[in-house]
Amino acid sequence: MRIRIPASFFMLLFVAILSAQAQTSPAPTPPMGWNSWNHFACKVTAADVRGAANAIASNGMKEAGYIYVNVDDCWQGGRDEQGRIQPNKNFGDMKALADYVHSKGLKFGIYSSPGPETCAGFTGSYQHEEQDAKAYAEWGVDYLKYDWCSASQVYPVSQIREVYKKMHDALQKTGRPIVFSLCQYGWDLVWRWGKDVGGNLWRTTGDIQDRYDSMATIGFGQAGLEPFAGAGHWNDPDMLEIGNGGMRHDEYITHMTLWCLLAAPLLAGNDLTRVTPEDQAILLNKEVIAVDQDPKSAQGHRVSAEGPLEVWAKPLADGSVAVGLFSRGGAFPVKVNFKDLGFTGSVHVRDLWLHKDLGSFEGEFTAQVPRHGAVLVRVWK
Repeated sequence: MRIRIPASFFMLLFVAILSAQAQTSPAPTPPMGWNSWNHFACKVTAADVRGAANAIASNGMKEAGYIYVNVDDCWQGGRDEQGRIQPNKNFGDMKALADYVHSKGLKFGIYSSPGPETCAGFTGSYQHEEQDAKAYAEWGVDYLKYDWCSASQVYPVSQIREVYKKMHDALQKTGRPIVFSLCQYGWDLVWRWGKDVGGNLWRTTGDIQDRYDSMATIGFGQAGLEPFAGAGHWNDPDMLEIGNGGMRHDEYITHMTLWCLLAAPLLAGNDLTRVTPEDQAILLNKEVIAVDQDPKSAQGHRVSAEGPLEVWAKPLADGSVAVGLFSRGGAFPVKVNFKDLGFTGSVHVRDLWLHKDLGSFEGEFTAQVPRHGAVLVRVWK
């Protein structure tokens, strides 16, 4: 007797498989935390890292989802006679530092390069990939940012995929779950192959600067990359500059709004021990963060653009849609048509920055957006 299996069964099975894969990934949602580079650069010390961990554990960031405390470049010393990587005098015992971060209920991240040297000229992982991966696992590392830098001195760019896969395989061999962050500036259209070499996130651009033009060029330039993002594998437009002082309040609102619509990793890059209440409120807005961390794992897309005015949308797991209204020029009214979001009839609108239900609207919604600013709403039937 032939048994007919309904098509819906296979669809449910497919969804279950995707869900299981997301749960086993070390980055089922975009990673959130802190990275030392944007503020401290090469002046960073173990004390700064402990200070960041203390702040995250006590200021509400941990509860909001910021769990990674990542040391960027400049922690390395040389290698001992056995070739084992050593921290420099500013860091000392890396396992002790990782243990301290873990004691706060947080996770510990580190940085290296596949080349002989890092971007700042410190010791890279070239020809020591397995040895370094083993050391990281023994220290208790949970996240590795792997920055191309001097790799161009020893590898042709045509080998970039094999080079990154080599470190991924070394990390896998340790048996420790470690988020693998590819930092190669979008070279070779990395979004097309980053997942295949084991990347959990991959930089799609050059380095961000704490200026509106840099942030806007990078953020709005992510249009079209949404098909390549999903649970466990994220496009990375670089770290957050919120709190470093180079942009105005409305510009930092745009920064956070756009990164959350992009399902981007949220890695604060400021001095968490010296943050203003206004900047902290941007980093801690749980309704906005929920857009970034939504379990549907969709990256937002650009709905429309009219000169300096842009509308972006991100579908959410509950059937609602997060919508960002942006003005890259002066203060203007910005409109979204609900039909462009797949809605007809009366639609509910909630402002996520103001934590305020705005009511029901027919056909469209318009908001006054400040210069270089953003309005973020959630809409649903």
